Amino acid sequence: MLKNRAALPRLDYLLAFEVAAELESFAAAAKQLNVSETAVSRKIRLLEQHYKSALFIRGHRSVALTEQGRKLLNGITPALKTLERVSASMLSERGRSTVRMAVTNSVASLWLMPRLRKFRQANHNVTISLLASDLDSECLSEDVDLAILRGEGDWPGYDAKLLFGETVYPVCAPGYLENHIEIKSVKELTNHALIEVSNNHTEWLNWQTWLSSKGADPDSVRHSTYVNTYPLAIQAAIDGLGIALGWGHLVDHHLREGTLVKPLNAEHVRTQSGYFLLRKRDAQRRAESEVVTRWLLQESAERKRYAAE
Repeated sequence: MLKNRAALPRLDYLLAFEVAAELESFAAAAKQLNVSETAVSRKIRLLEQHYKSALFIRGHRSVALTEQGRKLLNGITPALKTLERVSASMLSERGRSTVRMAVTNSVASLWLMPRLRKFRQANHNVTISLLASDLDSECLSEDVDLAILRGEGDWPGYDAKLLFGETVYPVCAPGYLENHIEIKSVKELTNHALIEVSNNHTEWLNWQTWLSSKGADPDSVRHSTYVNTYPLAIQAAIDGLGIALGWGHLVDHHLREGTLVKPLNAEHVRTQSGYFLLRKRDAQRRAESEVVTRWLLQESAERKRYAAE
């Protein structure tokens, strides 16, 4: 602990002095520090008043250190370098507290974002940098620490832990049901406006594959709206444009809040796929990544369970 703080001048005085001494010019120091020459001159004058000694010999366009000025410069330069090194290290550590996470658009918008506020409240020192993309190549890029993708759990070079399975059922806005004939069977869905997601993932369930798995005629589908991401399909359903396929866990909060309902409560399709948390097998286990991983697995452990999950 410092015993004589009164002996120390302000740090900004010392910084102005150190730069002016190195550049032998108040004007050049002002440009380097992005302040006015008057501000530099004032700081150094106050520093001289603090030490009750002249630190510079002022010339017309340049300055030179006095003997006392040289003594001060030799004394503070190592201390300033040490402070700079320690500060840079701490800022670097702060930068490393950022965890880069890549997830599908659906998981980002519907599952992760509603939970991030709770995470931030409990983990002020960890920042999640989020990339939302439906391109697996983007989500598995070299600069990504953690990823959440849909699949069967087999990604070469990655450790995969299941966050939740895939249970899919029709959903729509309550107002949509009020304005249409009651839906009593899967077959009757084909007479309604169905919202479809059109993207490059042909392995993802769509209305044709869902209806086919339920024994209905997939060729009788009457699409009303096409969108290119799943969150848009859910928003379209909330806005009453038709019926979308709802993924369990992704739309649970909408069902709880009543913005979406199941027109055929018991009808669903359960697949062998799921959403997995991925980490590179040979990646360094950073403390920040471990914090995020534990949080995600805890959220998974507390999830609602669907059939066979």
